Amino acid sequence: MKKEWYIIHTITGYENKVKENLEAKIKAQGYENIIPNVVVLEETVIDTSSKSLERHIVSHDAKLHVSNGMDVEKGDLIAEEPAVKVRRDGTIVDVTNARRIVIETTDKKFSKTYVIPESAKPISGLRVGANVFQGTFLAASDEYICDIDGKVAINEKVKRVVVRTILGDEDVYVIHVDVFNPNVCKKGVVVKAGQVLAEGRKIYAKSTGRVAIVEYPTRKEIIIQKTKKRKLYPGYLFVEMIMNDHTWEFVRSTPFVMGFVSAGGRPLPLKPQEVHYIKRLAGLEEIRHEAKAQVTKVELEIQPGDSVKIITGPFEGFVGVVKEVDEEKQELKVNITIFGRETPVTVHVSEVEKI
Repeated sequence: MKKEWYIIHTITGYENKVKENLEAKIKAQGYENIIPNVVVLEETVIDTSSKSLERHIVSHDAKLHVSNGMDVEKGDLIAEEPAVKVRRDGTIVDVTNARRIVIETTDKKFSKTYVIPESAKPISGLRVGANVFQGTFLAASDEYICDIDGKVAINEKVKRVVVRTILGDEDVYVIHVDVFNPNVCKKGVVVKAGQVLAEGRKIYAKSTGRVAIVEYPTRKEIIIQKTKKRKLYPGYLFVEMIMNDHTWEFVRSTPFVMGFVSAGGRPLPLKPQEVHYIKRLAGLEEIRHEAKAQVTKVELEIQPGDSVKIITGPFEGFVGVVKEVDEEKQELKVNITIFGRETPVTVHVSEVEKI
C-alpha cells in the first residue's frame, strides 16, 4: 500500500513527548517501513528574554572556526588560540600560579593586562564586567594597582613561566591553565627558540545558539546568543505512514494523541504540495540553497515598540524603545534620551536585553 502523510492532533505542549513515544513503539514493533517518519515542525528563535549571553574573548591572532550569523551546537569548537612558543634560548627558572586580569576602557579602545602571582592574593571580587578605577588595588599587595578607569574584561587562572636567556635577561610567558603541561614547563628545563611551551587553547561553545563576532582594537569577542525552538503548529504532528485499521489504532492509542485530522471520519491525507512543504521544513527533502536559507532563518523576539536596556558598548545603561528591527543584520534602531533629547542609535541585538 502507498505511504501518505497525515496530521495527528495532540495535547498542546506534548508534541515532542508524543513523537518520542510513537517512535519508541515503532522501533519496538519493527514498523520503520510502515511508519517511517514522525515530525514536529519547529523554528529557531533567538532568546532575547535571556539575560545571559555566552561571551568569549580571544586575541586577534586566534583562529576562528565560526563566522557572523553561524549557528552552533553545545560543544562545537569555535576558536583556537595560537601555541605559546619560546622566543629565545634559555632555561626555565620559575613557574608560578597567577591570575591574568585585563582591564579595558569603556570605549574598548585600550586595555591593560596585569599578571598577578597568587601569592600576592589577587582581589577576589574582580568579576568580569565589574567597574574599576585608577588607583584600585588589584591584590592585597600594594604592588598591583590599576592605572586606568574601565571594566574587567578577563580574569582567569594562568601559569607564569620565566625563562632566563643566555644573555642573562628574562622572558615571561603567560600560559592558560587549560593547556599548561607540567612535563614541558619545569624549573631547570633548557628550552630552545621556536619550541612549543603550550599548545593552542581550544574554545568550545557552552550552549546552542547563533554567533555574533565583534572586533575591538585590542581583541575579538565571540558572542553566542542562545536560541530556543518554537512550535510552528502547536498541538499537531505530521506522520508518514501506510494507513489501515491496524496502523490507525496503533498511532491513535499512543498517549496524549487525540486523533487524526479527518474528513467524514476518515483521516485526511496531505496534498503533494503540502507534503513537499513538510519535508523541506523537516530536512527530509533537498531544496535550493536560497529556499534553505529562508527555512533556517532565525527570528528575533524583539519587535518595534519593545523597551530594551543597552547592556554593553558606548551607550551601556541607557533604556530606550525599539523603532526598527533588521533581522538579517540582527541590528536594532533604538531611541534613547541623551541630554534630554531623543536620539536614535543602532545596536546589535547582543548588546541589549528586553525589559
